[in-house]
Amino acid sequence: MRHFVIVGILVIVMAILTYVGLDVAGVAAQMHPIQASLQSVSIDWMWNWEIMVIAFLFALIIVPIGYSMIVFRRKKGDTSEGEHFEGNTHLEIVWTVLPLFAVLVLGYMGAYSLGEIRRVDPNAITIKVKARQFAWTFEYPEYGIVSNELHLPVDQQVVLKMESSDVIHSFWVPEFRVKQDVVPGRVTDYRITPILVGDYKVRCAELCGASHAYMENNVIVDTKADYDAWIAEQQAIAAANQTPEGQGKLLTVKNGCLGCHSVDGTKMTGPTWFGLFGSTVELADGTSVLADEAFISESILDPKAGEVAGFSPTTMPPYNLTEAEIANIIAYIKTLK
Repeated sequence: MRHFVIVGILVIVMAILTYVGLDVAGVAAQMHPIQASLQSVSIDWMWNWEIMVIAFLFALIIVPIGYSMIVFRRKKGDTSEGEHFEGNTHLEIVWTVLPLFAVLVLGYMGAYSLGEIRRVDPNAITIKVKARQFAWTFEYPEYGIVSNELHLPVDQQVVLKMESSDVIHSFWVPEFRVKQDVVPGRVTDYRITPILVGDYKVRCAELCGASHAYMENNVIVDTKADYDAWIAEQQAIAAANQTPEGQGKLLTVKNGCLGCHSVDGTKMTGPTWFGLFGSTVELADGTSVLADEAFISESILDPKAGEVAGFSPTTMPPYNLTEAEIANIIAYIKTLK
């Protein structure tokens, strides 16, 4: 009995030390960013319990093995055979029942946490999210707004209706904890309730192509007053952007063009639009062409028809746009000088 008591005490001490060590190491390594959503509280609670269970199981294995190797090792000169054991029925029942009970408890905790994460608020705000190589686009159908920044009001549940126009992407804001795949041909719901005002980043957590690492957009959690002010500002901008170039700019945001093309000369995975119109463009086949309406229109409808030098092979998909929409985009590109 003395050995069981000693081992029991050592298991408890080792479990506590292991848990504290993992917790300190996790904080030091910043494994968990701040909790910025209501869902992150439930997820971190579940994570904490899992770490405690892992620490206990680690101690339950390591301590008896270490204790046995030290206390019950064969003494020098002892050549006798070890005592024969047939088994222990009571012990086998215990280590069958206890793990079963633990699995049921953890299963209940997981189901409870999942229920908290997916709890539906009937007053949730709906925002449409479009994922494409390599950008996110956010549409607010209630206000007629399209943006490449996701603005959310604090303490208000938001349901994102997400879809992909090409390959599988994955919507992930580390501070929100919840990650959700965005699959072509399917609308996926993502519910989140921000609880901390601040600026964050949404990242694609599914390898989606050559510029996967750069597929990130700003996520801003605003106070209710700031959110309403932003909505009003965007509505005013949308109303003012009824010119062809304004409509073209809106189309580039809505179609994710700025995920590959810069408007200020910055080098990205696609040619910059800054100073593009009217310039001479060198193609991958060694020829040159004038960047006029015809060339830009052809590049939108059939990107592989005239691949630009340094950007071949092109990863841009063909876009099914009307002549008016293409003309508006060209009008916007003309302003980028």
